[in-house]
Amino acid sequence: MRVLVVEDEEFLADMIVSGLRRAELTVDIAHGSRAALDRLRRDAYDVLVLDRDLPGLHGDEVFRYVVEQGLPTRVLQLTAAGPDGRQEPGADDRLTKPFAYEALRDRVLALGRRARSDQPPVIERAGVRVDTGRRLALRDGRPLALSHNEFGVLEVLLRAQGTVVSGDELIEEVWEEHPSYRTNAVRVTLGTLRAKLGDPPVIEAVPGAGYRMGDGAEPGGGGTAADVPAADPR
Repeated sequence: MRVLVVEDEEFLADMIVSGLRRAELTVDIAHGSRAALDRLRRDAYDVLVLDRDLPGLHGDEVFRYVVEQGLPTRVLQLTAAGPDGRQEPGADDRLTKPFAYEALRDRVLALGRRARSDQPPVIERAGVRVDTGRRLALRDGRPLALSHNEFGVLEVLLRAQGTVVSGDELIEEVWEEHPSYRTNAVRVTLGTLRAKLGDPPVIEAVPGAGYRMGDGAEPGGGGTAADVPAADPR
């Protein structure tokens, strides 16, 4: 599950992020609305924890961007107590400050489950088609015989819609038990997956960042999926 926390109070933001990471969630942070919008344009998130009362560009503008773009991201608003602590219409949930961290964590997890349940069962990009309900994967109509981890990695990359996914994120999303040698496990799985997908290559390695699904038109300029480490140490 991937979460974006938007909060200008650095102490509170760090507390939220540290707690959610201890719950084994992948969490990014933005201290203002403009930074949040930049993140949302680049990456896909399951849940957005959004402080409504941000300085400068109001937090409501971030929420409206999510709605206008039709993003599947679920929104948990953080609001001040009192008459101004109203909820933006359409927000998925709200917490009034001050709040207990456990309450926030439970609501984030619940919203994340809802976001995942809303995802389409069939996803497709560059001629690669995955039916998550029937556990089927095809490339240009050709069935692919994939292992459990290969199928999971392919699904995560497809759902990212061309954005970069780090090696650590793949481990957290796919592997039931986190392997000790994180980078090697991802590289080996991606190497076999890429071989099964065939040419032209659709999995691109982004040096120092991770992997993404290309459009299949040209080989990725960042190297093959098996030759660039993708670990994202925190």
